[in-house]
Amino acid sequence: MSVQVEASVAPTTRAKGTRSVVSRIGGTVAGSVGTVVVASFVIFVALSFAPGDPVAAILGAKATPQARAAMREKLGLDDPLLVRYWHWLGDAVHGDFGTSLTKRQAVTSLLGPRIETTLLLVVLAAILLLVIGIGLGVLGGVSRRWRPIVSALAGLGIAIPTFVAASVLIGVFAVELGWFPTYGAGSGLADRIHHLILPAIALSLVSAAYVTQLTSAAVREEQGKEHVATSVGRGIPWRVIVRRHVLRNAALPVMTASGLAIAGLVAGSVIVEEAFGIDGIGSLLVTSISGKDYPTVQAISLIIVVVFVVVMTVIDIAQAMLDPRLRESDR
Repeated sequence: MSVQVEASVAPTTRAKGTRSVVSRIGGTVAGSVGTVVVASFVIFVALSFAPGDPVAAILGAKATPQARAAMREKLGLDDPLLVRYWHWLGDAVHGDFGTSLTKRQAVTSLLGPRIETTLLLVVLAAILLLVIGIGLGVLGGVSRRWRPIVSALAGLGIAIPTFVAASVLIGVFAVELGWFPTYGAGSGLADRIHHLILPAIALSLVSAAYVTQLTSAAVREEQGKEHVATSVGRGIPWRVIVRRHVLRNAALPVMTASGLAIAGLVAGSVIVEEAFGIDGIGSLLVTSISGKDYPTVQAISLIIVVVFVVVMTVIDIAQAMLDPRLRESDR
C-alpha cells in the first residue's frame, strides 16, 4: 500500500518541480523584456536632453527658420517625448534605428559590418576567458602547490587596466617580436583571427582573472563539504570525487560569474577597439559620442543592453534547469 502511495506521489511531486522551473523561466524572460524596455527608455530620454541640436547638425547653422521647422517636423522633434520614444522603439524593434547625423546614412548600414567584427572579438575573448579562467581556477582550487601561483597571477591580471595591457601586448608581441599586427581587424576569417588575437587577450585579461579567483574559491569551498570528506573516507578515488562532487557542485557559481564576465566584454570592447584601431561598434560609439551623433549612440547603447540582458537571461534559465535545489523548492 505504501509503495502505491509513493508511486502516486512521485509523479505529482515531479510535476510540481517542473512547473516551478517553467514558472521561474517565464518570470525570468518577462523580467528581461521589462529590463530592456526600461533601459531603452532611459537611453532615449538621456540622449533627448543631451546638449546639441540635431537639426543644426543636419542642416548647418545657416539654415533658414522655415527649413529648420520643416526638418523638426520631419524628425518628429515637436511631438511629445513619450510619442517620440514609442515611434523610436517601434522602429528599433523592426531594425530601423534612424539616420546617422554625421554620416548621413542609415544607422543599420553603419552597424552591420562593425557588429560582425565586434562579435568575433568578443567570441575569441570569451573562449580565452573560459579556458584560462576556469582552467587556472580549478588548478588553484584543487592543487595546494599551485594555489599561491594562481592567486598571484589572478591578482596581477585584475590589477592591470585593459588599456595598459593592450599597450604592453602591442609593444612586446607586435612591435618587438612582430608576431601579430598592430592595427586593424584584417580580412578573411583566418587573417581576422590573427589580427584579433592580441585584442582578445587584452579584452579577456581582467575578466579571466576574476573568473579564476571565483572558480578557485568555489572549488575550495566544495572540497570542505561533509559529503566530500565522507567520500574520501569511503576510499573513493580522488579524481572521481573531484569530478562528481567538487566540480559539479561548483559549476553553478562559476557559470554565473563567467556569464557576467562574458556579458561585460561587449562594453569593454570600446577600450580595446580604440587601442588597436579596430573598426567595431565600440570605436563607432566613441566617434559618435564625440560627433554628437545621437541616433547611432542610441542604437549601440541599446545593442549593448540587449546583449547583456540576453546573456544573463540564458544564465538564469540554465540555473533553473540545472540546479536541483530550484527544482526541489516546491516539493
